[in-house]
Amino acid sequence: MATPRRLLPSISLLTAFESVVRTGSTLAAARDLNLTQGAVSRLIQNLEAQLGVTLFLRERRRLVPTDHALAYARDVVKALDLISRGSMRVRSSTGGGTLSLAILPTFGTRWLAPRLPRFLAEHPGITINLGTRLKPFDFDEEGFDAAIHFGERNWAGTGSLQLFDERLVACCAPAFLSAHPVSAARDLIGLPLLQLETRPNAWAAWFAHHGVTDRAPQGMLFDQFAPMIQAVIHGLGVALLPEFLAKPELADGRLVQAFGGPVLGEGSYYLVWPSVGAWYPPLQAFRDWLMSEAADPDGTEMLPR
Repeated sequence: MATPRRLLPSISLLTAFESVVRTGSTLAAARDLNLTQGAVSRLIQNLEAQLGVTLFLRERRRLVPTDHALAYARDVVKALDLISRGSMRVRSSTGGGTLSLAILPTFGTRWLAPRLPRFLAEHPGITINLGTRLKPFDFDEEGFDAAIHFGERNWAGTGSLQLFDERLVACCAPAFLSAHPVSAARDLIGLPLLQLETRPNAWAAWFAHHGVTDRAPQGMLFDQFAPMIQAVIHGLGVALLPEFLAKPELADGRLVQAFGGPVLGEGSYYLVWPSVGAWYPPLQAFRDWLMSEAADPDGTEMLPR
């Protein structure tokens, strides 16, 4: 069923409304939109008339948004952003376009960022915008074209490309290992074991792999790998780190393996995209390129520190 016309204000009305709420006055909005102050005031009045709702309280020369206006503004901002992104997608058929990509922070800076110049050189018409997200989200709400995701292939309403599995290495600082010698996996039980929020079972799985059934103690908790790596470097304990992320520190000696080699983790890294957007040309180009990069995940030097 078609939406009644009265509930579909024009873009000019909505952009004026959004600008007044964001800037705080019709004068500032006029500068923002390159219109006269009178034109902005008329657009706001027309929007209120069309909706049949008072959106602003007139206090002297100021327009103060009502609670209804503030709630409406959140929806309008999302709608205008989606329309803008959709317009860029349509224009991308010429070979350019913008790809909005959600990334895991440490994965993005240490693995993806060093490789991106190669992609951009091969696809000079494409612009990539990056945002960080740690957990699955609603693509319709967020407006991203794709995301780098760790875990299982269980993100509803999406397509995905598996990049590679996670291989975890027990790492610590050289001085820490000298002060706490380790000759068997069981020796780690009494040491401070750093934890990552998104890998709650990592240590239990690592010990089980080495035949240790004792309950691993809870240690300092982190929400990202980057600060956990720094904590390990400074001697705060032992951490299970993805081999490809710890590669620079292991290579230069700031970290050493506490015991054993890499152990397969409980998840994989994926490129994920909304099913309805699988056709988007910049995404197709990025997906094809990323597939070739993931075939050799250790083939590129990491970012300098």
